[in-house]
Amino acid sequence: MPGRTPRTRSRTGAVSAAAALVATTAVLAGCAPDADSGPVVITSSAPASTSPAASAPPAVRPVGEAETLATGLESPWSILRLPDGGVLVSERDRGRVVEVLPDGDVREAAVLPDVVAGGEGGLLGLAHLPGDGADEASVLAYFSTDEDNRIVRMPLTGEPGELGLGEPEVVLDGIPRGSRHNGGRLAVGPDGFLYATTGDAGDGDLSQDPDALGGKILRMTRDGEPAPGNPDGTLVWSLGHRNPQGLAWDAAGGMWAAEFGQNTWDELNRIEPGANYGWPIVEGRADDDRFRDPAVQWPTSQASPSGIAIVGDTIVLAALRGERLWFASPALTSPTEVEAALAGELGRLRDVVPGPDGELWALTNNTDGRGTPRDGDDRLVRIRLADAD
Repeated sequence: MPGRTPRTRSRTGAVSAAAALVATTAVLAGCAPDADSGPVVITSSAPASTSPAASAPPAVRPVGEAETLATGLESPWSILRLPDGGVLVSERDRGRVVEVLPDGDVREAAVLPDVVAGGEGGLLGLAHLPGDGADEASVLAYFSTDEDNRIVRMPLTGEPGELGLGEPEVVLDGIPRGSRHNGGRLAVGPDGFLYATTGDAGDGDLSQDPDALGGKILRMTRDGEPAPGNPDGTLVWSLGHRNPQGLAWDAAGGMWAAEFGQNTWDELNRIEPGANYGWPIVEGRADDDRFRDPAVQWPTSQASPSGIAIVGDTIVLAALRGERLWFASPALTSPTEVEAALAGELGRLRDVVPGPDGELWALTNNTDGRGTPRDGDDRLVRIRLADAD
């Protein structure tokens, strides 16, 4: 299991049907073999986006079977679709960034120096920064060294089919590194600033320490400085996280994150600046005014969520242990409809991103030492979507 260890603190605030304000539950037949029979719990605690879009986009659901775009990836972690059509994928254990070509072939674009893989560490998230005046377009990467996790920026070179990455420049270092719980997702928000998820590195006390970089969502400039408007003038955007690995924004600019729980609840959270999400004092819903409750929580056997994407008004989570995709909508007002897809069909799923023409792209993750590889694994796959009824 991804980063589960015996829990030493009890979870406060047991979830009851009344306290959780359950809007709907989903106990899906045909789930992966390790699925619990427990419900998906939908809470009403997450506020709606404060600046709603003029009209909500449609909610979506998958149609048809997943189609393979590329095979033979090794411990892939992050998909990066570039504005010009290029596609890069990070390989955690090899410290390698590969380019996926239109015919499904894969070519090496770069190998990052100083990457030290082991446990859950290695080369993790990727993000793209467009050129801005004197600054050329670049790719950011989050990776583990032998002493920390760090973020680097590399010039993006070449055209699709021959993409490359230049010499890395450190943007931020000193992020706590552990054998587990390294976070690692990078994303450029609609405000143009860089966001990074960091794990507690196996030390839950870091998550509640406002001066520590572990167990946080960070917001920064392209040079690694605290972004203007951060709650306390530091890099910290939100705290109290255990191991968040998914970031996405809805149509109104509301920010969402997925988070691994310990032994009880995995979470989907709407992120508000300065909010505390409770770890390690609580796991899942607590009904405690000190902490922000999740919008959706799952038994850990059903999820272990890593990457997330928002397509239309639907949040899609890639589930590792749960071996499925979760579709949760509507995003703008907090999800009340939650359904699973592809349960057990592709194995572990690490990342999802919006694809062209309203489709979804996903990464399997069966070669990372915790899955059961299938012929051709790991894969980049395409999932067709249609408006939900």
